[in-house]
Amino acid sequence: MKYFKRLTIAAMALGLAACTSDANVEVADEDGETNTSGGDFIASYASDTSSLDPAGQNDLPSDQRRDVLYEGLFDIDENMEPEMTLAADFEQVNDTTWKFKLRDDVKFHDGTDFNAEAFKASIERIVDPAVASSRANIFEMIEEINVLDDYTVEVVTEYPFAALPNYLAHDAGGIVSKAVIDEDYQNAIDNAGLDMTADEYYGLRAEGGEEFDKAANAIGSDTGAVIEQNPVGTGYMKFQSRIPGESVVVERFDDYWREPAKIETLTFKVVTEATARIAELETGQSHFIYGIENSQWDRLVNNPEIVTEDGVYNISNEYVGMNTEKGALADKKVRQAIAHMVDKEAIMEGVYYGQGRTMKGALQEEVLGYDEDLEDLEHNPERAKELMKEAGYEDGLNLKIMTNDVPERIDIAVLLQEELKEIGINLEVEQLEWGTYLEAISNGEHDLFILGWPNAVGDPDQGLWPLFHSSMKGPGGNRAFFDNEEVDKLLEEGRQESDSDKRAEIYKKVDQILVEEQPSIFIRQAASAHAARAEVGNLDTGHLAKPDFRTVTLEEQTE
Repeated sequence: MKYFKRLTIAAMALGLAACTSDANVEVADEDGETNTSGGDFIASYASDTSSLDPAGQNDLPSDQRRDVLYEGLFDIDENMEPEMTLAADFEQVNDTTWKFKLRDDVKFHDGTDFNAEAFKASIERIVDPAVASSRANIFEMIEEINVLDDYTVEVVTEYPFAALPNYLAHDAGGIVSKAVIDEDYQNAIDNAGLDMTADEYYGLRAEGGEEFDKAANAIGSDTGAVIEQNPVGTGYMKFQSRIPGESVVVERFDDYWREPAKIETLTFKVVTEATARIAELETGQSHFIYGIENSQWDRLVNNPEIVTEDGVYNISNEYVGMNTEKGALADKKVRQAIAHMVDKEAIMEGVYYGQGRTMKGALQEEVLGYDEDLEDLEHNPERAKELMKEAGYEDGLNLKIMTNDVPERIDIAVLLQEELKEIGINLEVEQLEWGTYLEAISNGEHDLFILGWPNAVGDPDQGLWPLFHSSMKGPGGNRAFFDNEEVDKLLEEGRQESDSDKRAEIYKKVDQILVEEQPSIFIRQAASAHAARAEVGNLDTGHLAKPDFRTVTLEEQTE
């Protein structure tokens, strides 16, 4: 794993006073450093959380807060492999049956035991239509969960699904206290005026049918209310308070099953303006910031009181998508022509200031199936003109590109507008507010669009299926409305194949087809966009954009 360097500078003592004055100082180690545990660690982010419920909105800012509160059966290691967390052991019994032995020494923040019933309740809640979770598709392959004993569960999938352990590491797989889940359902049932208990509702859900559908519809507007106000997991921090638009505060969970966190509290502070976040870091009002405009990196790198991290890339990408069902873009020659006009290296340097690395296809270097020999469509205006002529558009055409208000995306849209004039494409740029934008491109109102995609489980299925399988068109993730029979077939084979070498070959074929078809132009794999005060030690940032604060310390240098 990647760690921030543990730097301490005596000259910063004045700046540190405000940050560490309430901390408990431990004895100096052999290097003359003292680890300052306790106190409030302040982390500033550009966006607020939309939900503290694992069944809530599927957005990164929420995942980053929930990550300290909840745990699943697995986590993802630095090699993008699943490693056991709340699972003590597991085996794949047959193609569609998995058995998981759970840890028997784990407590929820409310003092109740983590066990098989809690796992079953949490996963079944995600896919419950009454909850209407936007993340239900993460576990759509699960057919049933059987509790074999207090700490053993059997999971049966509808079809072979090789990446199940990876998917159980998804934030949606965070286990919630069964007591709180029961309270949440009972609250929704009571508010709907239904004469039943939560257990009776669960029985209806297991049976299905018209009576269950009526009950689910009746309680749907109130599910999640209790969990949102009282998020209870098994994570190393437990919920303390939330002020929407301002902060989420969590505190150390002293009964954590592993070594408890070093810090006493962690404040996720919302600072929307980029330069204000940097000022927070420079003045010591924040120990860590997430979300840095690429143009500001030099300001941070040249500050001796700030530590940045090089060479750590998120398992995510930034891409220009094209609506393959709409007008001229239904012709792959037009899509190829546009791709030939995109100079990825120039965008990397001019827009992203070198922060990140260019991508040839949809898969990152760290992910199974990445093909280092994949040949991308190079920047070639002459070939682009030829393709436009072959497609019958030598006289040009009018297209529209949509984007939201991320500065780099606006810059790319304007750059493309200028470049595409050379091949006769008049590109209109339309900038929309995030919610409106997402709805518009999910409805197919666009010609081109610019978006990012994080692979939250480190598996190629999650990097490709949502974006390119025909069943995921629109809100599911496939906003290119790409429909390719061969790609569908390969993706279906890939998620069912258990041999990793064979899976890798399947995904290499998919990436080759995507380069040929060009439903999307993958531009950049982002570098980690965060920085910390130099007194911050042992911060594990990882590849999934969810920093681990469990071992983080604040340090001072003794003279």
